[in-house]
Amino acid sequence: MNFNDLLKKEYIILDGAMGTMLQQSGLKLGEIPEALNIEKPEAVIDIHRQYVDAGTEIICSNTFGANGYKLKGSGYSVGDTIKAGIKNARIAAGDKALVALDIGPIGQLIEPAGAMSFEDAYQYFKEEIIAAEDADVLFFETFTDLLELKAGVLAAKENSDKPVVASMTFEKSGRTFAGVSVASAALTLEGLGVDALGVNCSLGPNELMPIVKEFTSWTELPIFVKPNAGLPDPNSNTYDVSAEDFAECMDKVIGFGTVKLVGGCCGTTPDYIRALKAVTENRVYKKAELKRSTAVCSGTTAVEISEPRVIGERINPTGKKLFKEALKTNNIDYILSQAISQVKAGADILDVNVGLPEIDEKEMMVRVIKAIQSVVDVPLQIDTTKPDVLEAALRVYNGKPIVNSVNGEEKSLSTVLPIVKKYGASVVGLTLDKNGIPKTAEGRFSIAEKIVNRAKEYGINPQNVYIDCLTLTVSAEQEGCGETLKALHRVKTELGCKTCLGVSNISFGLPNRPLVNHIFLTMALQQGLDLPIINPNDEDMMGAIRAFKVLSNIDKNSADYIANYNEIKTEKPVINSAHVTLGEAIRSGLQTEAAEITKEMLSKKDAMEIVNGELIPALDKVGADFEADRIFLPQLIQSANVAQACFEVIKAYLTKTDAAPVSKGKIILATVKGDIHDIGKNIVKVLLDNYGYTVVDLGRDVAPELIVSTAIEQDIRVIGLSALMTTTLGSMEETIKLVRNTPELKSCKFLVGGAVLTKEYAEAIGADYYCKDAKESVDAAKRIFGS
Repeated sequence: MNFNDLLKKEYIILDGAMGTMLQQSGLKLGEIPEALNIEKPEAVIDIHRQYVDAGTEIICSNTFGANGYKLKGSGYSVGDTIKAGIKNARIAAGDKALVALDIGPIGQLIEPAGAMSFEDAYQYFKEEIIAAEDADVLFFETFTDLLELKAGVLAAKENSDKPVVASMTFEKSGRTFAGVSVASAALTLEGLGVDALGVNCSLGPNELMPIVKEFTSWTELPIFVKPNAGLPDPNSNTYDVSAEDFAECMDKVIGFGTVKLVGGCCGTTPDYIRALKAVTENRVYKKAELKRSTAVCSGTTAVEISEPRVIGERINPTGKKLFKEALKTNNIDYILSQAISQVKAGADILDVNVGLPEIDEKEMMVRVIKAIQSVVDVPLQIDTTKPDVLEAALRVYNGKPIVNSVNGEEKSLSTVLPIVKKYGASVVGLTLDKNGIPKTAEGRFSIAEKIVNRAKEYGINPQNVYIDCLTLTVSAEQEGCGETLKALHRVKTELGCKTCLGVSNISFGLPNRPLVNHIFLTMALQQGLDLPIINPNDEDMMGAIRAFKVLSNIDKNSADYIANYNEIKTEKPVINSAHVTLGEAIRSGLQTEAAEITKEMLSKKDAMEIVNGELIPALDKVGADFEADRIFLPQLIQSANVAQACFEVIKAYLTKTDAAPVSKGKIILATVKGDIHDIGKNIVKVLLDNYGYTVVDLGRDVAPELIVSTAIEQDIRVIGLSALMTTTLGSMEETIKLVRNTPELKSCKFLVGGAVLTKEYAEAIGADYYCKDAKESVDAAKRIFGS
């Protein structure tokens, strides 16, 4: 029996929680669950066996945190821990179930939100996968960052031939903690070639229903669902959904169709799996009807190409002196300002071209892709003629991009298309070959057809091929305009492909070029142009597209048109960083620019006036956007890092002038005793640092006694505590009691947070502030210290 054999069944039963069962069997506070594979294998085998007896057909090994980062200092190697974990699962499974290597997040934030590089993440996962030679399946679960999961999937694909299953964990908002949407997850993971995808953890089955339903509208792959047993009760270490209710809810989830693999996560036990087995036993699997959308995405935002979408053309050195200079001098902020300006002006997608003979194009392309994705959330089109540059960019890109481009030459087809397929991208097909651009529409259509057919041979759906019939300069070849439009129309109607076109070439050499450009754009839209590549800062061009959407009944009730023209805008979008204010630089993630503006302002304003009048209000605006889901975690952290650069400038200035350093107050942060999870705490630290507070970070698994002694020695009266596991909430309560019983610390204020914590429990253990996220921690600090 293998994974493909199992997929022929109606439904596949997965297992339930390992952590819950280990806690019930006596896992001690602070123990590393994965170490029990070696220290107490019989306990782990017994849990696996209980799940197999309940009907589980794929057992996940007890290796969720068995990576090099989390095992550091444990005394156990990744290889030994994983081999032992798979061996234990195999003993329990016998010939009744397959064994999956369970792979969880590394435990660090990946860049740009954190310090871990993509390649470091890849190496951590590679080490796990190589050690799992005896596993049947590779099972990634509980991920919140799509780029980290991409690193894992690539490590799996490049170092193993085992089936890959990948899952993310979503909140009620329909997004992960890092802001990943269901559409972005489905488009990216399917493109990377996983065998099944889905959702686990965070929520109970009832709350997960809308998320699962949305998954079914984005993928035809088998979907798996592993909900929690509802919500945890911190007072009793139990969850609020019974096994019977869990199975009843999952019966409804299965009804959406395409859901093929079902199991449980936190709080579920063999009883839950037994009940789940019972409700699926006589059900016939059905696939949801999927009307597949043509779409590309960033890590957070999907853009459906169901109507004309604007590709911004400004990130390109061709004919742009300032842009060339920015590339030569590594002025990334200038490039970012071009990205931000185009998005503000209405670009749906950004073309990115950094080809210049004087620079290392590959190194610059990777830098620019990472930087742009840290400040805007639109998808990108990677524009290069070099295969090594293309692959390097696709590797670190977060989401499903467009590749610009492939053409009808055999060398291009055989080089570019395999790369496009590997990374799950879409691709622009140029209608030219070794003989150049055909004069006639028939010639260009023939090349388009060849590109589409070759793409199919590589397993690339025609929906992911966007044909560019190429715009010729009308001043030199006047009849070429008509041929381009004819070819475009045939491609759209006969091949069913989406189309793109660089519009402004049409007017080269003519006076009043804007007039020719926007009339030609309108003609092309009428013939079926989907992706005009234009300068979105050109209001005439954007106006032509908006008007076309109204007249073509695309912009229903003229809503977008009215929103843009109800009040005529006199203020143009910012085009270069020279016009950016400090607040805009912080909100836009322009670190170098913000630091320079701060230096300039210090010659005219008092330091505290800059802090209180500029930096803090800018961060407040970013925080409000985060809370309203207008931006997401990567952008929040990027803005915080920019503000930190400004604070560093101010601190250096004050030190030079012998003024007192800027500090709003001192706060201890710690993950409580027994808990080794610290990502949430680290995010809180970043924000508090950047709001001007002095943070003493004691790390994770911190004893109450160390918190007490640090508070006394450093005269700190505000303490922030974090816990992710229900079993460590007792440590949080113990810490608060010990501090409260220390005479010198009776006036201490406590901020508490963590995934398993509730406001009611926080109040019950004597905490002063319950903080559901990092922004609320800042709000609490403001209330304590005053503004």
